[in-house]
Amino acid sequence: MRGGFKVGDNVSWNSEAGRVSGVIRRKITAPMKFKGYTVRASKETPQYMIESDKTDHVAVHKGTALRKLRRRATGARSG
Repeated sequence: MRGGFKVGDNVSWNSEAGRVSGVIRRKITAPMKFKGYTVRASKETPQYMIESDKTDHVAVHKGTALRKLRRRATGARSG
């Protein structure tokens, strides 16, 4: 996605278990350690920390691995 993603976006990505969806919790723009791995992110090539919708699993992915999803309706609107 050109222009990138933002915190709160609903996204999906491919995993060993199939297509997974979740919410972006953090945009990473500098190298950092995550679960024993070095995330090689920068301002030019950010990566995203995502929390799975179905589990408490947190993953980090490049923007090229993500697909933005439409927001899901959460009940009736008030007002």
